[in-house]
Amino acid sequence: MSDKSRIRLLLGLLALALAGAGAQNISAPEEAQPAAKPKRGKAPVARDVDLSQPVYLDSAPKPSDPAESEPTEPDPESGAEAEPAPGQTAETPAEPEDAERAPLVMLGEQVQPGTSARLSWTLNQRFEGIAVPTPVLVVHGSEPGHTVCLTAALHGDEINGIEIVRRVLYDLDAEALRGTVIGVPIVNLQGFRRGSRYLADRRDLNRYFPGSATGSSASRIAYAFFNDVIARCDALVDIHTGSLARTNLPQLRADMKVPEVAKLTEGFGATSVLHHPGTEGTLRRAAVMAGIPAVTFETGEPGRLQETKIAHGSKGIQTLLAKLDMTRHVSIWGEPEPVYYQSTWVRADRGGLLFRDVGLGQRVKAGEVLGTITDPITNLRSELTTPVDGRVLGMALNQVVMPGFAAFRIGIRTASDELTTPVEPAEDGEVVSPADLAGAEGEEENS
Repeated sequence: MSDKSRIRLLLGLLALALAGAGAQNISAPEEAQPAAKPKRGKAPVARDVDLSQPVYLDSAPKPSDPAESEPTEPDPESGAEAEPAPGQTAETPAEPEDAERAPLVMLGEQVQPGTSARLSWTLNQRFEGIAVPTPVLVVHGSEPGHTVCLTAALHGDEINGIEIVRRVLYDLDAEALRGTVIGVPIVNLQGFRRGSRYLADRRDLNRYFPGSATGSSASRIAYAFFNDVIARCDALVDIHTGSLARTNLPQLRADMKVPEVAKLTEGFGATSVLHHPGTEGTLRRAAVMAGIPAVTFETGEPGRLQETKIAHGSKGIQTLLAKLDMTRHVSIWGEPEPVYYQSTWVRADRGGLLFRDVGLGQRVKAGEVLGTITDPITNLRSELTTPVDGRVLGMALNQVVMPGFAAFRIGIRTASDELTTPVEPAEDGEVVSPADLAGAEGEEENS
């Protein structure tokens, strides 16, 4: 046999040997692989976060610094075990120091007594690739008490409420709090990211509560949010502003014929109250129908952060929490504000440039001039006057208006027993006849 033939034979034998070894690896039994551990049935404990101080980028802990990094919960898919804390088994979370105060189990996590947490709410039926969870702030007090929900930016362009929720939640001391405060600063993330009042499909989310699991997109969002978050509360404050270039005096909208709701309004200090049961589909009305006392807090105008309006809202809610014996916060207010059981809109009688002559909160007499409208082409000018004595609760900003535009809302000091039954007020407080309701729907809605 020649040298070349021997080399070919050796190479062939080597190839056969390598192929046999590969076959042994491929045919290794699957039983040798470690089995995935089953998922745990209990919700993980939410990480306790300090809401008392703002976080600055240059002072935030670096992810690469092991001394500053927070412990994380094990990934149930990976099967990795986290090291148990002292006195805690791998199967059972640590018991709270106060055995009489149970953790709050919400959105798949446990918030321990005397701690604060940032949770996330996400609609189950969603566009997986671009889904953005809605932040939910929770302060679970060390002692039992009421559970109060604060919601803002249900309309994405109403941003005063976002800052009100932030100030209230981040000012709470979980150790000293009695009960629980749940804050959702931005309910309508779709609208907020676009600077829009509406959802991406142009629907008003605040017309679809309590929602439906099988309805439209807005109805499904409303249904999931109501059942996952709102149903956990025993009181609700839904924060709004004016709409369509209008501004509102800080005020409460409430169904004063429901005793629990009327009692809730008494905790807001010197804040005006406008009676209204709420338009069908609004979060406030759905909550009251479900047995949860709820009010709408209106303050300021959309698209702007207004310090005086934010300060009033924050102080009002802090006063409410103290009134409910949840905190020891003390607020000093002036004279109590009245309850307005009726209101009316003063509308533009012609189109043109609107200039206001009165301010928010101003008390006016019947026949008093509220503003003027001037046609910029013909220079024709007309005056808008109030038909009743009352107080300016809301008004349009200086702008171009068309005939029929609702420019000023006047609160009327009517006693509750003087309410007339043939008429129904729209959600914006305007008194309209039943025949006008269909055409007025959604026209000047503030909440």
